[in-house]
Amino acid sequence: MSAGFVQSYARPGGNVTVFLIFETTINTKYPQLLKDIAPHVTRAAVVHAENTAWRNDFAAIRSAAQSFNVEPVEIVVRDAADIERQIDEFSRAPNGGLIVPPDAVTVRHRQLILALAAKYRLPALYALREFVSDGGLMCYSTDFIDIFRRAASYVDRILKGEKPSDLPVQAPTKFELVINLRTAKALGLDLPPALLARADEVIE
Repeated sequence: MSAGFVQSYARPGGNVTVFLIFETTINTKYPQLLKDIAPHVTRAAVVHAENTAWRNDFAAIRSAAQSFNVEPVEIVVRDAADIERQIDEFSRAPNGGLIVPPDAVTVRHRQLILALAAKYRLPALYALREFVSDGGLMCYSTDFIDIFRRAASYVDRILKGEKPSDLPVQAPTKFELVINLRTAKALGLDLPPALLARADEVIE
């Protein structure tokens, strides 16, 4: 709403409605999950592209991290060289981990980020499942299939004559936690049974 695309969540206005894929509140879960899977982590590099919209998201991570004695370190990146240099610098101090929110730069350089996390043995939480499928440690993300299913109901209502401007903006309601057990073992992490039980999927 702050970007001006809709007048309000209840009544978007204009000729548009929205299904949000991500929202700020999901960011508050990242420090806790990183601490759950790697209790030794006291510093977390939050790696993201330069984007003014990310100010609120980083603020949410920073606020939540205080409760878990994790210091968030904002790492703003533009390209592969930037990613490599800054993660290398961050990894020189002990007890570090990574939080990688979704954006075009981090997705484009997914393999590089995964390789650096493995090289420096940094426990990492990602916001997209593709990272974990490719060998990343853990992701906590919106369930996109649920979003698509719910969007179909809006398409049906619009085709039957309802105005998009009268259909409330929909936020994500279902999330998924995926853990790569192979990567956890490679990092020497002994995962709590309670965390594994919470996972929607465990890759072995």
